Amino acid sequence: MDSDSASDAAQAAQHSGPLRVLARLGFAANGLLHLLIAGIAIAIALGAGRDSADQSGALGQIAASPGGLFVLWVIVVGMSALGLWLLLGAFLLKGSDPKRVWTHRLVEISKAVVYLALAGTAAVFAAGGSTSSSGSAQDASATLLATPGGVVLLLAGGLALLGIGVYFVQKGARKKFTEDLSVPGGSAGTVVVALGVVGYIAKGIVLGVVAILIVVAALTADPSKSTGLDGALKALAAFPSGGLILGGIGVGLVMYGVYCFARAWRARF
Repeated sequence: MDSDSASDAAQAAQHSGPLRVLARLGFAANGLLHLLIAGIAIAIALGAGRDSADQSGALGQIAASPGGLFVLWVIVVGMSALGLWLLLGAFLLKGSDPKRVWTHRLVEISKAVVYLALAGTAAVFAAGGSTSSSGSAQDASATLLATPGGVVLLLAGGLALLGIGVYFVQKGARKKFTEDLSVPGGSAGTVVVALGVVGYIAKGIVLGVVAILIVVAALTADPSKSTGLDGALKALAAFPSGGLILGGIGVGLVMYGVYCFARAWRARF
């Protein structure tokens, strides 16, 4: 198959109705996970939370709920479809500035990898297993630190994630997310925009804290410092007035989760 045929096939697949429907399902599944993570974070802020404030904690809650197995498989399908849709979109990106095209392409590929990884984690829970996101982060950091040049790679990864966090904050503050969906008119549109602004900024802050923990792990050669989303949220709780900070972040993540449902409803393909 030549490059033109491959491009045509990828474009046809990305524009197919079934894949778009499943991608919308993926946005909704992402919203559900963020709502659950936010609930755990708020519970921790109130001193009542014991679950991991990350994807593993959220998926564990779903697995323990009535009908949880069905919901988990829905998440697997939706996240897989969303990851595939993003990969196809990255492959099809075009523009007059090659540098900007490749930067955008790498961002889309990175997001696709995250969604596909979430699909894999959900599949583990659906199959009756379990996993720890914070433990996986520590293991990955330890593996990197044990390899030649691993400190540099881990540091680069942390700085890249910090950049993504800044990107999320800017995207929220500048309302750039409105390019991703058809904003409804009237008061509904005002609500969607407000959800996006606060939600993106909150998620950017959390990603920034995760990134700082990774950088600290690299600079100290201590993989236990890299504790993922759960460790980042609990690190926020350790600050003076940390409960208030974490509670505010939790509310922001709630708003991001609701925004994801709005995007599932009004996504621009």
